[in-house]
Amino acid sequence: MKTLTTLLGICLAIVILPGCASIVSKSNWPVTFHSNPTGADISITNKKGVEVYSGKTPATMKLKSGAGFFSKESYTVTFKMDGYDTKKITLECKLNGWYFGNLVFGGLIGFLVIDPATGAMFKLEKDFIEEQLTKGTGTTFIPVNNQPSLQILNKDQLPAEWTKHLVMIQ
Repeated sequence: MKTLTTLLGICLAIVILPGCASIVSKSNWPVTFHSNPTGADISITNKKGVEVYSGKTPATMKLKSGAGFFSKESYTVTFKMDGYDTKKITLECKLNGWYFGNLVFGGLIGFLVIDPATGAMFKLEKDFIEEQLTKGTGTTFIPVNNQPSLQILNKDQLPAEWTKHLVMIQ
């Protein structure tokens, strides 16, 4: 009788305990962004297009891994710096291995409710991102007072596809 009570107690605990990934993991993950050169403007938007961070590199922040019930988040990270080409990368989330711990510890409630609702069933693919910015125009041509203007640029400031149209003046 005592072993039956113990067995029932263990089964009940497995069913009512919260999700495994929620216990041993998290739903907000720290990620660090670096750029070479440092000091680039960085903008991070989620998959709905909402900006969740804006600042300069190096930067560290926590990003959510879940975007709703059974839905993983993804981010677009934009690096900008004067004199360098703008660079965009995608940061995805993947299934968290601890989520399968629900088969042993969290039970159905953890597997079907807790971890999917909290986003703990997912985790960010990377926790450190370093981007090499490439020299480019980094120049935005904006007319002064909405009037055309003359801008003098060094040949190194032009995009590579423009150089084939250059004419040498003597």
